[in-house]
Amino acid sequence: MSLCSCAVIGQHPTRFKFKYNEYMTSCKRIKKRMHDVFVTLYQRGVRCFFIGGALGVDMWAGEILLEMQRQEEFQDLDVVMICPFPGHDARWDPKSRARQRKLREGCAEVLMGAERPGAEGYKKRTEYMMERADYVVAVYDNDPSQYSGVKTAMSIVEDRNLPIVLIHPDTGKIRYEM
Repeated sequence: MSLCSCAVIGQHPTRFKFKYNEYMTSCKRIKKRMHDVFVTLYQRGVRCFFIGGALGVDMWAGEILLEMQRQEEFQDLDVVMICPFPGHDARWDPKSRARQRKLREGCAEVLMGAERPGAEGYKKRTEYMMERADYVVAVYDNDPSQYSGVKTAMSIVEDRNLPIVLIHPDTGKIRYEM
């Protein structure tokens, strides 16, 4: 079995019905679905997961994956965080910054899309992840009325014809396009 990589992307929590309330059943359902998908992809040979360093899906994915990594059967799993630029989390609340710091410490590698703040860093981060991924997991609803940086990633997914697992943020429904 050849080893593969996976990029994890998702809309910002402001888009979700539960917003930033991780105690809501719908948020817990998304996290459970993400875990289940990560286990399935691991069984298919995925050993490296790329996350983007944002609040919400990126952070949840990193925390779930690092928790999996602590289990004997997933010890060879790596998490690589690609942040848009240094200090991108400077305006986050202290609790979120502490979670981010802990997450960074557990990652195999932490990279930056750009050296300076700005839109270019977000673009480069997305390109880096999508160019290296063999699979993509997206927590995404494909609502055209909602602008999202995830749309950029999704266009790269289509161009590269990457296998993707979609998790709907409102229903938790999983759709495999492989």
